[in-house]
Amino acid sequence: MQVDDMILISIDDHVVEPKDMFERHVPARYAADAPRIVEGDDGMERWVFQGVTAGSMGLNAVVSWPKEEWGMDPTTFAEMRPGAYDVHARVRDMDRNGVLASMCFPSFAGFSANTFHRAADKDLALVMLQAYNDWHVDEWCAAHPGRFIPLAIPPVWDMDALVAEVHRTAAKGVVAMSMPELPHLQDLPSYHSDFWDPFFTAVSDEGMAMCLHIGQGFGAISSPPEAPIDNLIVLATQVSALAAQDLLWGPAFHKFPELKVVWSEAGIGWIPFYLDRCDRHYTNQRWLRHDFGDDLPSDIFRRHCLACYVTDPSALKLRREIGVDIIAWECDYPHSDSLWPDAPEVVLAELTAAGATDEEINKITWENSARFIGFDPFAHRPRTEATVAALRAGATDVETATVSREEWRRRYEAQLSA
Repeated sequence: MQVDDMILISIDDHVVEPKDMFERHVPARYAADAPRIVEGDDGMERWVFQGVTAGSMGLNAVVSWPKEEWGMDPTTFAEMRPGAYDVHARVRDMDRNGVLASMCFPSFAGFSANTFHRAADKDLALVMLQAYNDWHVDEWCAAHPGRFIPLAIPPVWDMDALVAEVHRTAAKGVVAMSMPELPHLQDLPSYHSDFWDPFFTAVSDEGMAMCLHIGQGFGAISSPPEAPIDNLIVLATQVSALAAQDLLWGPAFHKFPELKVVWSEAGIGWIPFYLDRCDRHYTNQRWLRHDFGDDLPSDIFRRHCLACYVTDPSALKLRREIGVDIIAWECDYPHSDSLWPDAPEVVLAELTAAGATDEEINKITWENSARFIGFDPFAHRPRTEATVAALRAGATDVETATVSREEWRRRYEAQLSA
């Protein structure tokens, strides 16, 4: 396969929510209580809602920065590449990177809507969560039809509201909902309980996927106090195995055969070992009376799951053991793992080195994602206009040079004063 002929769907990217996102989606009587941006004494802008503050740290939006400026320190809109928060700039960056479509996870709201879950007034939190979902679908995704895959966030604190939000957002075209990896870390029942049955029923009925994005489960990593942030970043994908255990060995996959789970940004390297261990345990420890019927645990896992990676050269050599049909690529723009602006070259080189065929490359780079979540990538443009070459042809003027935070701020302030 040639780079120009590739089609790329990124099943995991991120949006740094723009300042005005709530203005058109919160009922007038609640407008004064909506989350708002507040500038601190340090010049950084942070979201504030019911006394809870959530800002953007550097690693959330480092795309195009020099690496020596990456870090956990706070950042602000002025210092970010506009594609982090501006949908039109984002599409231009996608074109330059040859990415046809993108699923965007939240930033300040939290992957499992933890910002709203922590709020004291849950009725108000639900209003704002629904406004967030409406903004995501009606503005972010609708601005460029066919370029974004609609994703909702959940009111996990209220099961009736959660089920209603599944059906409400599905009617708006949402195909996935971002849920907690390990809900017990948010003081919620675990996936071993029957608490989640109404939710599993709702998403199964709607054909909606359940995305478990790494990060919510950081609390499961018990690092020593002197450990660096590297511990969380490197080990985050291992938390996915803990979440998989709860779903695979709990009742969820047995009771809900149509339940679909996306392992967002989890990588795929943990899967071969984990599934081998599951199968060995099941066949060797049958005295525990766990019954998968005529299937092995690995069969059940593959039936329910889509596993996503940014770069995984060793694991791709085991793609057939993992299951070529359950592997999907992701870009992770604008985070520190992002492959922008050379994703096609990196992805193809890695797959070629692993010995992947053209058929396997197509499955991993777009077909598996589209099939699993029910997304038609060519609904708004023919396939001939969806290739890397076609997208890049319209974005030759997009700047790809390394730009410092200070320079982004200078440009931002110049634009405001123009």
